[in-house]
Amino acid sequence: MLHNASLRSFRVWQRDLDVYLTNWRTEFLPPLSEPVLYVFAFGFGLGSLIHNVHYQGRELSYLRFMAPGIVAVAIMFWSYFETTYSSFVRMYYQRTFDAILATPLLVEDVILGELLWGATKAVIASTIMLCMLALLGLVTWPSALWVIPLSGIAGVLFSALGLVVTSVTRNISSFNLPMFLMIMPMFMFSGTFFPVSILPKWALAIAWCLPLTHVSHLVRAAVLGWPRGPLLAASVLYVVLLAAVLSALALKLMKRRLIQ
Repeated sequence: MLHNASLRSFRVWQRDLDVYLTNWRTEFLPPLSEPVLYVFAFGFGLGSLIHNVHYQGRELSYLRFMAPGIVAVAIMFWSYFETTYSSFVRMYYQRTFDAILATPLLVEDVILGELLWGATKAVIASTIMLCMLALLGLVTWPSALWVIPLSGIAGVLFSALGLVVTSVTRNISSFNLPMFLMIMPMFMFSGTFFPVSILPKWALAIAWCLPLTHVSHLVRAAVLGWPRGPLLAASVLYVVLLAAVLSALALKLMKRRLIQ
């Protein structure tokens, strides 16, 4: 499948970057404002009721626990939505993929370009949010810098997941189904807003099967400056392997969709 892949996929990535920079004012606003809204709503609002959280044998304020969770959520949302709704619009309504395929670029270049751009959106969003949280005194340096490469790998994972969904979606309203069956449960139960250790055993086992749980675990370790733990290596391995498997599946299914 990858034998036709080439550096020409960066031309597709460059096209998406040019469009992003054209609309940079509206594109930059959500990652700038989201962490502030989350911190005030959940950190200062809900946090004033919860106070401290017991996490990995330590006590910390709910605000410091919750802050890395919103970065993990941003990684998932920005990469997944880019390769579902946005890619579908480019493929179906704008016919951008058809125009690209009229050039010497191949189907694999288009798919890899979309995958790379989805991951790039995750890196951009997480970096901006990290800076905003740093201004609020919620980030530990230099360990927080690990969030940037992590967001790239996790961005590939969720971008590939989005392309898999896009490959089997016939109309844009059908995206609502995986949104409510897959994305929203991960948003709610992956340790972003509360420690998964408080869940019942059966729910805890399910939570650790969700990719966002591992991404949240890794982002929190980096942001809090707790880069050690028995599950960190397993979470890294899980994210890397799942990103590779989903990328291969996305290439296969999207190629079938585009040549139909």
